[in-house]
Amino acid sequence: MEDTTAGAVRLARGAPLASVIDTSDASAWTGLDLAIRHLARTRPSALSGHAWATGRRFHWPWDAPLPSLDLSRRAPDGSALAVALCHPDGRVREAALRRAARLPPPALHPLLPLVAIRCADWSVAVREPARELLRTALPGVGAEAIAPLAAVVLRISARRRGGAAGALLEALLRECPVSVLDAVLASGDRASRRTAHRIAVERRLLSPARLAATAAGDPDVVVQDVCANGVVAGVTPETGDELLGPLLGSKHPRVRAAGVTALRRAGRPDEATAFLTDRSGLVRACARYVLRQSGIDAVARYASLCSGATVPPAAPLGLAECGTREDSALLWELTGHPHPGVRAHAVAGLRVLGGVSPARLEPLLDDPAPGVVRETATALLPWANQLSATDLRARLGADRPRHVRMAAFRLFTARGGPELREVARSLDDDAEPKLRTNALALLGNW
Repeated sequence: MEDTTAGAVRLARGAPLASVIDTSDASAWTGLDLAIRHLARTRPSALSGHAWATGRRFHWPWDAPLPSLDLSRRAPDGSALAVALCHPDGRVREAALRRAARLPPPALHPLLPLVAIRCADWSVAVREPARELLRTALPGVGAEAIAPLAAVVLRISARRRGGAAGALLEALLRECPVSVLDAVLASGDRASRRTAHRIAVERRLLSPARLAATAAGDPDVVVQDVCANGVVAGVTPETGDELLGPLLGSKHPRVRAAGVTALRRAGRPDEATAFLTDRSGLVRACARYVLRQSGIDAVARYASLCSGATVPPAAPLGLAECGTREDSALLWELTGHPHPGVRAHAVAGLRVLGGVSPARLEPLLDDPAPGVVRETATALLPWANQLSATDLRARLGADRPRHVRMAAFRLFTARGGPELREVARSLDDDAEPKLRTNALALLGNW
């Protein structure tokens, strides 16, 4: 699709709307509005192809009086009316709205996105007729046209005077046929889909199974929340895995968290144990809440998991999130666990519990697993000035792994001191790009 300015010129020359912009894209409509205004002020000759309003050239010198707009003398086609609806002169826009109001629905509906834009017009004489026209036209818009129009209306509703258009759309969606709402539910516009799902849940038009599937698979977090909450609100002890399964198995943490919370309402709190070691902190917190509300000690279950033959990677961090400083001893044991994920989470857990001992933790800066070294560096940052500058400098050597060198430079930077500038200068031509960039950035501050 050509750029909006070129599209505005073609529109002024009579090209159909659908051939100059992507009519399904809300930003294309608002861009067209701006482009026509800009052209009318900077290149008025580009818009001189239509004389439907006056029988003269379409633009006027701004210091001359505007000719009388006699719409009865020549009926505009859709392209000319679209241009007039975007014209910078409010009297032209007002006349265009009067003409649009007399169009039959098949001719008016393609222009409704521009009418919606005029609902937020600065001029009362323009925006009030536009709102009235939108109010009367909306009920007749079918499923094939509602989605692009809804996208424009919701974009305009965020403007200073655009709330009225948004209210009109919401009122329609609360009463429209299911087929019309379904078209907005399937829209590619994010704001439209959010609004439509919220209203569909309020109207109870979507089955619990559809809500669960949408919550589990939709990429938008707001739609996930709306649909997941709709499922959870209807959970009872009779609810089976056909609804909770999609939530609990979702790749989205917020949806899994909603599913875990629903286990309590379903009378299955013990199943929350499986989510105590979820990779998401939100899901772990919800699992602990469900167990606690059912009188189950989550700390004891974490301790059991951390002491078992197979330790889930997130178990040490989960223990720290609900445990006490006394649990640090178990976490220190896990810093030597053969699984790197367990070691990394054990270090993170020590940081959460405030059980960090710099001297005991510093050897983990040489761990072969990058994740362990990153967590160790993060845990040691408050004690960076207690670390040996000689040891840190040794870890910056070109013979050390990249993740070790990066962690050492991070700690050296936090440590500061007179040696930092010298270290930065020694790395300003290093073969490792990120180290070199960070070093040069430091030097640039001196």
